[in-house]
Amino acid sequence: MVTRNVIKIDEEKCNGCGLCIPNCSEGALQIIDGKVRLISDLLCDGLGACIGHCPKGAITIEEREAEPYDERKVMENVVWQGKNVIKAHLEHLKKHNEVEYLNEAIEFLKEKDMENPLGKESEHKENIHLLERHGCPGAEVKNIIKNPVEKHGVALIEQESELSQWPVQLNLLPPNASFFKNSDLLIAADCVPFANPNFHSNLLKGKSLAIGCPKLDNIENYKEKIKAIIEMNDLNTITVAIMEVPCCYSLYKIVENALNESGKRISLKKAVVEINGNIKK
Repeated sequence: MVTRNVIKIDEEKCNGCGLCIPNCSEGALQIIDGKVRLISDLLCDGLGACIGHCPKGAITIEEREAEPYDERKVMENVVWQGKNVIKAHLEHLKKHNEVEYLNEAIEFLKEKDMENPLGKESEHKENIHLLERHGCPGAEVKNIIKNPVEKHGVALIEQESELSQWPVQLNLLPPNASFFKNSDLLIAADCVPFANPNFHSNLLKGKSLAIGCPKLDNIENYKEKIKAIIEMNDLNTITVAIMEVPCCYSLYKIVENALNESGKRISLKKAVVEINGNIKK
């Protein structure tokens, strides 16, 4: 079991109309006893394609312990429903920039010698893009693809951002986001980027990012979220960047505890930033 986003259905609000069901190409929803039910955590990706089609507002997303989402199980459920349902599922993954799952789904079709309804161009990672927004735009998951900048020998005053994802706040991050896969993870206290002038080049470059404040937020929630990220992704390294103030050290401690509880062996590093912005050696 892992902690991740899964849909939640309010039975009192649900009238059993079933308008949400055609919009769940994964086949995670069925009408049982006059109400829509989530039949399996394995089939629910937690992205909420069904939410906007419920006239009663009975469907929300909650973060809870659930079986990990299984793309191959979903494809086994999808393929027998025909080409249009397969296409709807692949487009759903594409809209949410879930490159890892989309690649798994396409590979499944290849193994079954079935046509990819999105065409060959969908098999190239650089062509995956967001087509439509769902839910809160500020919490929408996205990878930021950067184009190399030619400097022509001229010194640039402005630094280029090294941020390669969105969102970044721990409370908003889905643990199974594709940008965490096989990444070097930076977990930074909120104040670090403001204090350190070279945060992007010295700390963030080449890393996925999660930020939070151990003083103002619920650190127990943070621990569970960090543990889920560690368990669901093959991280290469974890770096915790904190300020030199006492309240900040608890952020490193909860990351350390989450790593220990996960049972994984991952290199854990600590960067302490002084109030003047320098990184302690």
